[in-house]
Formats: sequence, structure tokens, C-alpha cells
Amino acid sequence: MTLQPKCEDVETAEGVAITVTGVAQVKVMTDNELLGYACEQFLGKTVAEIKSVILQTLEGHLRSILGTLTVEQIYQDRDQFAKLVREVAAPDVGRMGIEILSFTIKDVYDKVDYLSSLGKSQTAAVQRDADIGVAEAERDAGIREAECKKEMMDVKFQADTRMADSKRELEMQKAAFNQEVNTKKAEAQLAYELQAAKEQQKIRLEEIEIEVVQRKKQITIEEKEILRTDKELIATVRRPAEAEAYKMQQLAEAQKIKKVLTAQAEAEKIKRIGEAEAGSIEAVGKAEAEKMRLKAEAYQQYGEAAKTALVLEALPKIAEQVAAPLRRTNEIVILSGDGGRVTGEVNRLLAELPVSVNALTGVDLSKVNTWSKI
Repeated sequence: MTLQPKCEDVETAEGVAITVTGVAQVKVMTDNELLGYACEQFLGKTVAEIKSVILQTLEGHLRSILGTLTVEQIYQDRDQFAKLVREVAAPDVGRMGIEILSFTIKDVYDKVDYLSSLGKSQTAAVQRDADIGVAEAERDAGIREAECKKEMMDVKFQADTRMADSKRELEMQKAAFNQEVNTKKAEAQLAYELQAAKEQQKIRLEEIEIEVVQRKKQITIEEKEILRTDKELIATVRRPAEAEAYKMQQLAEAQKIKKVLTAQAEAEKIKRIGEAEAGSIEAVGKAEAEKMRLKAEAYQQYGEAAKTALVLEALPKIAEQVAAPLRRTNEIVILSGDGGRVTGEVNRLLAELPVSVNALTGVDLSKVNTWSKI
């Protein structure tokens, strides 16, 4: 059964009249003894009468409990208030064979707006506390946000640092791997090139051997061809050429011998002529020397007279050499206004001649009688 106990205008411990409405769930106990109590109490009554009895019992206990509590206790802790009512009323209704399954406070209000005022003050306090809480929460939120940002930046910095370290390590590992790979590649390339060079060398050696064999064959063929050509040349060219060459050689030898003999004969002729001329010159020289010796002895003997004679012998020759340019002269014209002056000029030239001879030979013609005769 569902019951709704209600106490109107019941004064609380502070004297404030309030109205309280509750909801109770009750049932008849099934225990034989307790079922007997219920039969004693409610046998022959209607359900409405049974509800009325139980409702009045609950309302009595509710009223008595309201007088011991304040409005704040009733309003703020309804569960505790309902529990207290259930505990107090349960023994009484239990003796009637009724069990209270549940009891809750449905509504609490008053006619003097006490609860409203209490709610306002509480609301104001709550609002104040809420504002303070909001401000503190915002402050704490700002601080926490700043701390979170700082932590986030620290975490980000650490993450970036770790990322940079990881990236650097990755790059270093990649560089090391690349270096190792490049080294291996280079070694493989060098090994390949070395092997290729060896293979190329082997191929080249084989080609050289083939070329040598071919060259040997070519040389053999050329030697045979040379022998054949040589024989052909000997038969067609060399033998006639040798004969012609021998002929030319013999002719050249004969010509050379002829020239040699001719040259020897000419040389012998020149030699004989030279010897003859040398003998002649020697004889002439000896004769001239003997002549000069004899002249010297005569000059030695006769002294100045011999010198004078020698000069006189040389004068015609000197005169001949001086007069040589005049041989090509047809005539000489001496211009003079006075006819006697020409004779004077000739006399003057003749008078100066001994002085010139004396200057050239050292012989004074003025002392020679022959000159005065001239």
C-alpha cells in the first residue's frame, strides 16, 4: 500500500510552522505471528480504514519528530529526517503486523516564506561562494593553465629536444649507413673494375697472342713473298743490273784510273816545271846575289863615287816613271806674259832637282862633276 502522510503547520524546534508531505510504502507481514497481529488489528476493516490507521500512526510520529528538528535540518537533510521517521514509526506499525518498506519526504514548505528567505540567504551565500569559487577556479584555472602551458612548453621543448636528438641520431645513423653503403659500393665498384681490368687484360693478352700468331704467319708469308720477289728480282732485275753495274763500275774505274794517271802526269809536269823554275830562279837569284855582292864590294871600294854612279843609273828610270803620265799628253802650254819668264821657270825647276834627289837618296848632286856637265 502507498500512503502519503502530511503534517500541516507543525512547529519545529525553532517555532517555525512548516508543512511536510511524505510517501510511505507498507505491506502486511507474512510471518505467522506478525500475520496474527495484523488479523487482530484489521480483520473486518476495509482497506481505506486500514490505510487510515497506518497513516495516522505515521503522521503522529512525523509530527513528533518535526518538533525536535530545525527547519534547516529538515530541509537540508531530508534523507536523514526520513530515516529517523522510519526508525521511530517502524516498531509501532510492526506491532500491528505492518512493515514499512520505504519512507521519503516529498515536500517541505511554509506559509511565512521562511524557507524562501532561508533559500535566498543560502542562495546568496551559495552565489557568493559560487562567485568566489568561480574566481578562485578561474584563478586556479589561469595558474593551472599557465602551469599547463609551461609544462606543455617544457614537454614540447623536451619533445623537440628528443626529436632533434632522435633526428640527429637518425641523420648520424643514416650518414654512417650511407658511408658504409658507399664504402661497400666503392669496394664493390673497385672490385668490379679490378676484375674487369683483369678480364680485359686476359682478353688483351689473348688478343696479343692471336696478333702474334697472325703476325708470325704474316711474317712467314712476307718472308716467302720476299724470297719469291727476291728470286724474281734476281732473275729479272738484279742480274742485269749487276751486269750493268759491273760494266759501269769498270768504266768508272777506268775513267778514275785515267784521271789519276792524267793528274799524276800533270802533277809530275808541274813538279818538273816548278823544279826547273825553282832552279832557274835559284840560278838567277845566285847571279843577282853575286852581282849585288860584287856591286857592294865595288861600292865598298869606290865609296861615294859608286853611290853617285848608282843614283845616276837610277835617274833615267825615275825620270821614266815621272814622265809616264805625260806620255798621254799631247801638249803642255805654259802661260806667261813674259817670254823670258818661261826660261826662268825651267831653270828654277832644274835648280831644285838636286835638292829633291838629295832629299830622296841622300846624294848631293851639286858635288858631282857630271851634274854640272848636265
